[in-house]
Amino acid sequence: MKKYTLLFILAIIGINPLFAQKDTQAKGILDEVTKKYKSYDAIKTDFVFTLENPQANIKESQTGTLVAKSKSSKFKVTIYGKAVAGKPAVAQEIISDGKSQWTYLKKDNEVQVSDVDKSGEGLNPAQIFTIYEKGYKYLYTGDQKLNGKLCQVIELSPTDTKKSVFKVKLFIDKAQKQIYSALIFDKNGNKYNYTIKSFAANGAVPDNTFSFDTKGHPGVEVVDLR
Repeated sequence: MKKYTLLFILAIIGINPLFAQKDTQAKGILDEVTKKYKSYDAIKTDFVFTLENPQANIKESQTGTLVAKSKSSKFKVTIYGKAVAGKPAVAQEIISDGKSQWTYLKKDNEVQVSDVDKSGEGLNPAQIFTIYEKGYKYLYTGDQKLNGKLCQVIELSPTDTKKSVFKVKLFIDKAQKQIYSALIFDKNGNKYNYTIKSFAANGAVPDNTFSFDTKGHPGVEVVDLR
């Protein structure tokens, strides 16, 4: 499941900047979302991620947390596995301070360290809130209720048709002016669904949030890929 989580996040943000075909109404909605997001110093979201492939009889879900500095490329993603004693157990962490990135796999007690990829193919889950700006055509398709929330639905399609992802549907909470859910379709029949369960802005976030603490992980194997 962890590999699909990474594939999902990469699918969200890993398309090279090209150009965006403008739909006036969609652009107005998305501009409001981006303006609100960029007004925050930091955000924290809890989310549910679901991978579904009917042909392969796959449907799996995981929960996670994203903490990000909205004005920089700093972020921390925590993916949870099965609960232990009723509490979420960390399965994986992806952390970036804007220069280095750490990918920690608890099961293997291993952390991989790499330079942040600035080529446009890199991993920055915080960009889910601004993904439409480059590399996509977009179209407003109307309003729809999702889990009781009235959402504005915008379909994105990558301008690079060679990419495995061929469509993204964004569900934008009409009242809150922020992305509530993203549904990604790829050419292999996979559907990746990312739904935000809670959103908090401008909370105190210590700087050490965005670095990996080896002392807090006794015996962890560090694999330096830089």
